[in-house]
Formats: sequence, structure tokens, C-alpha cells
Amino acid sequence: MNTTFAVMWKELLDLFRDRRTVAIGLLMGPILFPALILGMGSVVQKRVSSQLEKTLELPVLGAERAPNLVAWLEGQNIAVQPPGEDVEAAIRAQDIDVAIKVHEDYAEDWRAGRPALVEILFDASRQDSQIPVQRVEGLLRAYGQSVGSLRLLARGVSPSVGEPVLVARRDLSTPEARMGQLLAFLPYLLILSAFLGGAYLVIDVTAGERERQSLEPLLATPAAREAIMSGKILAACAFGLLSLVLTLAAFKIAFFFAPGFGGKLDVSVLAIVKILAVLVPMLLIGTTLLTLIAASVKSVKEAQSYMSILMLAPLVPTIFLMVNPVKNQLWMFAVPFLAQNQMIMKILRQEASTALEWATYFGAGLGAGLLLWLVAARLYHREKLAISG
Repeated sequence: MNTTFAVMWKELLDLFRDRRTVAIGLLMGPILFPALILGMGSVVQKRVSSQLEKTLELPVLGAERAPNLVAWLEGQNIAVQPPGEDVEAAIRAQDIDVAIKVHEDYAEDWRAGRPALVEILFDASRQDSQIPVQRVEGLLRAYGQSVGSLRLLARGVSPSVGEPVLVARRDLSTPEARMGQLLAFLPYLLILSAFLGGAYLVIDVTAGERERQSLEPLLATPAAREAIMSGKILAACAFGLLSLVLTLAAFKIAFFFAPGFGGKLDVSVLAIVKILAVLVPMLLIGTTLLTLIAASVKSVKEAQSYMSILMLAPLVPTIFLMVNPVKNQLWMFAVPFLAQNQMIMKILRQEASTALEWATYFGAGLGAGLLLWLVAARLYHREKLAISG
């Protein structure tokens, strides 16, 4: 253990002599990630509020066939516009968000008491048109219901006859859960920070020292190679842990003061400590895996090329859960990257995790780190490890 800690302090001292590298490694995450998350949240919030409150310009084809409908829409913060020459082309070209078309038989069907057709024209592939389309659809549905009720009353029939079953919706989700759903990308940033938090130091102290021919004298000492390797891993873990603490502290401060986020997410000290505990096994896995890679490649450039591929690994479960949300099951807490994603989201949503889930998570995470450590230790015993090139 003395050898291990001696190597750890030696590597940390060498690292902190390079102040520019330390500043980038420690401050990039705490500054960039909160700014990215809060910036996206602010843009989305402003876009939604502006689209819901501003007057909606709505081109109407065949407006002369439904004057009452047009007049009603104009009283609902809708600015009815004359249609252009080709409304469908304008929608595809993203010049118009949404338009409606009154069918040719609208007036005849209206007088006959039959359902009169009104089409909503939009491009479903455009996400920014979803809110205007929902506004128009809701208004048309409300207009149809009010007219239908008046028709029943004119015939002496109660409008409630047409609704034998009254359906009501009660949302049981908490504000924290809804806000956590909006921040589905946050676990990826935190997992990536933990997974590659000590990447620079790990690659430099193995592949870098081999290129500088300073690794061979260290391995020639009587110290056990496992102890030397463990010291390097501990140094990288310590640096990565410091970066994680600063990143989580920055998130806590940013979420507390950010409009729309403060008070809706659990950013208490206990929650931050839980998230840090979740990220520690991932930090160990990433550090040992990169040590294994750095010990098996021939140069720093080759090790960095593998690191660029590893950056995509935490993205896979994030995209999977966004496209195909699944219910938490015990086996998920044993799968790297997926387990961290689920655990962090549960903490942010203020959902309790059972002791079995925590035990499964730490058992699988620390077990994977130990397995990678054993494989890396075998590579450290190769004689050609100290030979550059």
C-alpha cells in the first residue's frame, strides 16, 4: 500500500504542475455542462410559452364556407390569414406552421346536421409545429362540442345525454418527475464525466510515459507492478472524483437559481451525495478500462482514438430510454451505463431505491471494475510494456 500511495502522489504532483491541463480538466465540466443543460431548458421554456401565448397566424382555405367558425377562431387569439397560392408547399418549406382547409361540402353538411369536415394541414416531422397544431386542434374540438351542445338544447335534449361516460384525467406525477423527464439527457453528461474523468491522466501515465521512456525505470524497481498500476489508477480516480464534485456542485447552484428548475428537482446535499455514490463505480470502470487500453496500445494517439469511441458508450442507453422507455427491473441495475442512467433519474425524480437495487448496482459495478483491474494487471506484467513503439 505504501508503494501504491507513493505512486499516486507522484502522478498527482506531476499532473498539477501542468496548470493549464488541470484547469481544463477540472473546470470544463462544471462550466460547460450546467450551461448546456440550462441553456437548452431556457430555450425550450421560452419557445413553449411564446407559442402558447402569442397570436397564431392561421391560413384558412375556404374560409367563406364557414364564416361562423372563422369569427369564433378570431375571438380565440387566432389571426385568420388568406391562403397563398400553394399552402402545402409553404408548409413543406417551413414558411407556415399549420393551416386548415374547410371542405367543399362543409356548408351543405352543416345545414343537414351532418359532421362537417375541416382538415388540419401540417408537417409532422417538424417538432416546432407541434404546439401550434395542438392549439388549432383543441380549438376546433371545443368549437364542435359547443355547437353540438347547442343543437341538442335546441331539440330539448340535454347535452349530457351524448356523454354517457365522463372521462377525467388525473396526473399523479410529481413536479420533480416531470422536470426529470425533461432532463433525460442529464445522466449522459454525468456518466460521461465519470467514465472519462481520469482519461487524460490514465493515458499519460501509461502510454505517455512509455513514449517518453520513463515507464521502464519505474517498472524496473523492486515494487510490485500491481502496486504501481494501482497507484496510477488511484491518482486518476482522485482527479476524476474532484472533477465530479465540482461538476455536481455547479449543477446544484445552477438548478437552484435557474428559473423553472429551482424547487422542482431534488438538488439537496443528500441527493448530490447519492448521485456521487452512483458515479463512483463508473469512475472506477472507466479508469481501469482506459488503463487496460493504454497498456495494450503502442502510442498515446492510438489510446486517444479508442477513447473517442468509448465516448459513445454512455449515449446508447440514453437514446434507448428516450425512444423506448421501459419500467425499472432489477437486472437493469447490473448493466453498466444503463444502471447509472436509471439510478440518477430515480434520484432526480425523488423516487426511492430499494436496498436490493443498491446492492445489485454496487456489486455489479465494483465487480466489473475489479475484473478490468485484473486484466490490466496481467498486461502490466508483459515485458514489452515498457518498450516504446
